[in-house]
Amino acid sequence: MNANPYAGDLGSRDPIEVMAKTPARLTELLNQFSPEQIEAKPTPAKWSLREVMSHLADCEIAWAWRLRLIYEQYHPMLQPFDQDAWAKAYGKYRFEQARIMFDSLRVWNLQFLSAITEEDRKRPARHPEVGEITLWNVVETIAGHDLHHIAALEKLPKRA
Repeated sequence: MNANPYAGDLGSRDPIEVMAKTPARLTELLNQFSPEQIEAKPTPAKWSLREVMSHLADCEIAWAWRLRLIYEQYHPMLQPFDQDAWAKAYGKYRFEQARIMFDSLRVWNLQFLSAITEEDRKRPARHPEVGEITLWNVVETIAGHDLHHIAALEKLPKRA
């Protein structure tokens, strides 16, 4: 399995640059939706835009921990998470709270990443579903995940 499941979305783009631009791009895209569109589920099995924003905030929390764990420990075993289980709480989250949480954590993670060295990027870890990865693979996954969700948002019809 690829160490970065979102490699196709990232391509040859610089992951740090992608991560830095994501909050503004999300704001630009999400401001094009009405409050009703933010809350509407496209189908019963799909997430609303509020839930997507909550998912992005949750992922940023998980990735913050993974980055720091790999930085702190040599070759740690990472814990997978079940996004659908976490999503059961999304009905209690407000859209703006999720957006603020994501934006704040992203700034925090980018500051952390600005302190790592080229050698730190190679720090190894194990993921039970993906196998051997590095700290930099996590960074690439974060950026690819951003682009995956941005591409989905770009395809949605906006308010008239």
